[in-house]
Amino acid sequence: MGIDKYNALCRSIVMRYSGEWKDTVDRIGRWIDFENDYKTLYPWFMESVWWVFKQLFSKGLVYHGQKVMPFSTACNTPLSNFEAGQDYKDVNDPAVSVSFPLRDEPDVALVAWTTTPWTLPSNLSLCVHPDMDYVKILQKKDEKKLIVLEARLSELFKNDTEYDVLEKFKGRSLEGKKYVPLFDYFVADFPNAHKVCCDTYVTADSGTGVVHQAPYFGADDFRVGIEN
Repeated sequence: MGIDKYNALCRSIVMRYSGEWKDTVDRIGRWIDFENDYKTLYPWFMESVWWVFKQLFSKGLVYHGQKVMPFSTACNTPLSNFEAGQDYKDVNDPAVSVSFPLRDEPDVALVAWTTTPWTLPSNLSLCVHPDMDYVKILQKKDEKKLIVLEARLSELFKNDTEYDVLEKFKGRSLEGKKYVPLFDYFVADFPNAHKVCCDTYVTADSGTGVVHQAPYFGADDFRVGIEN
């Protein structure tokens, strides 16, 4: 096909419903100057962006970083959030709860919840909300001591006769505590990993209040990982 024909086909797909879009915009009363507009597919627009980038680069304002992005396994290319959102669908995800024993208290385990169990081999940290109330409980059926978010107890247990509350504390008191990972793949490479972090993205509306974090599989996981 060649690059020129490929680019022309891509532009034609983008512009396929431009007339309908213009009519809709006019009907809803949105003010747009269609006669003097620009589109990101215009070569002169791309060149203007390159020019601006060059100015930033020359001033030493460009740096090399990393970012978690949606990825197409079919095309082997990154996707924009918009592209990924267009293909959004509701599916049934497997959810698992996993215990992580504390290094300094091997008989006590943090219980994390995840809907992406395939990322567990890449676990590098756990995250709790600094200002929410957590509890250490004794699970009566097996005498295990577990740490979970207090607000999630009613969702995790059928009734409060299944456990005894041994201690109550804020999430921030767990910050920095080391735990035993499920897998030891990254223990040597990341000696500062496999510890508890704090962040307010943790919610009380699902799970255990303890979030399993695999930095290369989620934007929040990556952000918290970099910060710690």
